[in-house]
Amino acid sequence: MTTPERSHTASRFASPVGLVALMWVIQFADAILPGSFTAFGLRSWDLGSLPGLVLGPLLHAGWPHLIGNTLPLLVLGCLVAVEGAGRFWLVTAVTALVGGIGTWLVNAPGTLTVGASVLVFGYFAYVIVRIFSPRPISHRIAYALIALVVIVVYGGSMLVGIIGAGPSVSWQAHLFGAIGGVIAALSGAPRRGARST
Repeated sequence: MTTPERSHTASRFASPVGLVALMWVIQFADAILPGSFTAFGLRSWDLGSLPGLVLGPLLHAGWPHLIGNTLPLLVLGCLVAVEGAGRFWLVTAVTALVGGIGTWLVNAPGTLTVGASVLVFGYFAYVIVRIFSPRPISHRIAYALIALVVIVVYGGSMLVGIIGAGPSVSWQAHLFGAIGGVIAALSGAPRRGARST
């Protein structure tokens, strides 16, 4: 029998799972419908493409692109969602906005950017920076242990994704996505004495 506590804990992970499922549905639709959804991505210095701030992370250049983003997005997204669905969506929104605007400004004009890696880098940075949140020491130790594992598993690929990105990879989205995650972690930290759920 499922207890209410277990049900509540499992429901926290519904948000990242649902987000990834939506990306897969969109990719299936893109594969069978005429045209390409990637045209709705974020095109640098094009004001008409600003809806790509929201749509760009949901779109992918192909199946390998989506498959490559799926596992880290699920793992890191679930680590963010441990703090609740509201926190997950807040971090997602801040990361997409900061990552998208930075990419839009820094990329060469007309460059089209799509893919969830902006969120992956944002979630990664968020998990690392949460160590410094003003929470009880037991929470910070737990975050530090989680962050250590995340750094060991994903740190190398994250660094390469910014410093050693290939010509078709947007290091700008990776860098500004990470900056968005840092901003979300620092601005969303609860005040001392505030109650957390």
